[in-house]
Amino acid sequence: MTVHFIGAGPGAPDLITLRGRDLIAASPVCLYAGSLVPEGVLAHCPPGARIVNTAPLSLDQIMDEIAAAHAAGHDVARLHSGDLSVWSAMGEQLRRLRALGIPYDVTPGVPSFAAAAATLGAELTLPGLVQSVVLTRTSGRASAMPEAESLTNFARTGAVLAIHLSVHVLDKVLADLIPHYGADCPVAVVWRASWPDERVVRATLGTLPAAIGAEMERTALILVGPSIGAEAFEESRLYAGDYDRRYRPVGTAPRFPE
Repeated sequence: MTVHFIGAGPGAPDLITLRGRDLIAASPVCLYAGSLVPEGVLAHCPPGARIVNTAPLSLDQIMDEIAAAHAAGHDVARLHSGDLSVWSAMGEQLRRLRALGIPYDVTPGVPSFAAAAATLGAELTLPGLVQSVVLTRTSGRASAMPEAESLTNFARTGAVLAIHLSVHVLDKVLADLIPHYGADCPVAVVWRASWPDERVVRATLGTLPAAIGAEMERTALILVGPSIGAEAFEESRLYAGDYDRRYRPVGTAPRFPE
């Protein structure tokens, strides 16, 4: 028996890995975070599977479900939205499973920031502009942010910021960012990336409040940085005709001879 933690992706039911799909199909028990995991993903569950929405459950109740499946020898597909490596509450579940001696594995998923960038048709790391992306958020009731991990500190780097779960405190976000990026810095807000009701607003930091208006749901991602919508950037050396590389040697004395 194994508990399979599976990143179910950002929303679209087909944005799930083949491994994740196959593990769901082979598991007699499926626990899914119903607040964000689309029901379409549950179509992969086998007939007769026990399917439990964990959104209204406490951690203790979730562990009771897993312990019962373990006692019965049933594999569990444990579905979380996006990718499990960030803000998934997986860590606390794994710690309890280790204490109980219950085996588990982890299958990654498509993260929301990647789905949002795809919606925008954007490469976030453009040569000569920016080469780093910071995944962050503002403090919430469930988890506070460490002092050093403030938006102000991250903004000083000039990197692209993918700011999660923070559109409801947009005034504070803008107050932290504008002194470092400037009011003309491009920004995009993507609600429910890859869902049928996905929405996108493109603006600058200075014009964003007017562009959004009063409708600011919590499940939105703010992407801010010089590469958002940029056209003036250098071309990568990777595909330059005179760039000597292992798979395309150049010149009479290439660095990587065949």
